[in-house]
Amino acid sequence: MINALIDPTLLKTGSYLNGKWLVDSENTIKVTNPATGEILTTLHTSNEQDAKDSIVAANKAFQQWKDTSVKTRFNLLKKWFDLIVANKQDLATIMTLEQGKPFDESIGEVEYGASYVEWFAEEAKRVYGDVINLPGQDRQGLVIRQPIGVVAAITPWNFPNAMITRKAAPALAAGCTIIIKPASETPLSALALAELANRAGIPAGVINIIVGKSRELGKVFTDSSTVRKLTFTGSTPVGKILMKQCADTVKRTSMELGGNAPLIVFDDADIDKAIDATIASKYRNSGQTCICANRILVQDTIYQTFVTKLKDKVKEFRLGNGIDKTTTHGPLVSENAANDVNNLVQQAVSQGAKVEIGGKISPLGNCYFEPTILTNLNPKMDIFREEIFGPVASIFTFSTEQEAIEMANDTEFGLASYVFTNNIGRAWRMATKIEYGMVGINEIAIGSEMIPFGGVKESGNGREGSKYGLEDYTEMKYICLGGLAG
Repeated sequence: MINALIDPTLLKTGSYLNGKWLVDSENTIKVTNPATGEILTTLHTSNEQDAKDSIVAANKAFQQWKDTSVKTRFNLLKKWFDLIVANKQDLATIMTLEQGKPFDESIGEVEYGASYVEWFAEEAKRVYGDVINLPGQDRQGLVIRQPIGVVAAITPWNFPNAMITRKAAPALAAGCTIIIKPASETPLSALALAELANRAGIPAGVINIIVGKSRELGKVFTDSSTVRKLTFTGSTPVGKILMKQCADTVKRTSMELGGNAPLIVFDDADIDKAIDATIASKYRNSGQTCICANRILVQDTIYQTFVTKLKDKVKEFRLGNGIDKTTTHGPLVSENAANDVNNLVQQAVSQGAKVEIGGKISPLGNCYFEPTILTNLNPKMDIFREEIFGPVASIFTFSTEQEAIEMANDTEFGLASYVFTNNIGRAWRMATKIEYGMVGINEIAIGSEMIPFGGVKESGNGREGSKYGLEDYTEMKYICLGGLAG
């Protein structure tokens, strides 16, 4: 792997705590390339004491970082951004090797992740307050925002770069310090980002990366009264556990949890545009995306045409190693992930689903699942309710607008949703009546550092990106200034 990097020093072998690399732990994990099974490196992992030490370090750094001028924070974040962009080839290579996604997708993610650092570098200058007119002439009300304190972040493997920058960047911009626990499948991207933050001059203790067992380390963070916020991206069951654990210390939480996104296509839509959008949404990162189209709802009058056109497009995919530039879709992150998808597909088939294309683990290897289309589905099937997290397009049919609304809302999740129609009245009705934190109308590229990313219902709380994402790392304080009468 080292030979594939322009700068081999970006490959780290242990946690980053208080500005130092921990490489003397007796406990280790192997990081594996899902495309080949090759062991990329062996990492020294951290234990419960390291997690406690990281909290102490982050809290000590916070006492100075919170008082650092916003211009200084801006300059340091901007340097970090510049270094991420300058090293994007290596960051993308690391990501493809440890996660499996095609190299061009990895490049796109690095650029997307960097955009959060750049955005929040600027937003550091814009933490505003309010003046409140109070009764009488002898007092004045002020509202200010202050950094919440030490933040712990637990991040997933599907976007190992962007899920970190969109938590760390607003935290640092607001004046907080952060401890990041990356997924054990993809820790190398996190450690490379820490190395670049160190090179940018971000002080020791402001960013800490702890690699180890999630259950063990996460409990240290949730139990600590020093950690004032926990931000998590992952499954709803784990998110619920973390929220319960955070209750004893009344922590602020930001949770981006499970999704079951509907992509709804009406018969008045531009069907070719809807097909291209379905391809881009459903099969990006081989379907391992929390906002990807999980249920494709197509009006009955165009259902067969839609299926035929989609199938023709999927036939053009090239499954393979993400490092190969001809690959359009890579492996899933692990053999377990591929087995989970396979089990869900076989269960759907046993319940009456029809496999139009794909439907099984590929001969390329145990982590590869063939791009798949399933039809002859109904809402009573388990696949209607489960988050697939694989390259499987499940296509359902509906007749009326009201039926589409009811099908879309028939889930405990509410993260992202998509509607394709050329009827402006219908577009507005759908956008307001379906229960999701984000709605794309004739568009699936809804993600950006400029928008409030997040969901409703059991898809979580809080928002990432935009001015609202910065506010999530601040506390509001009211000040009553008296004695003003002359």
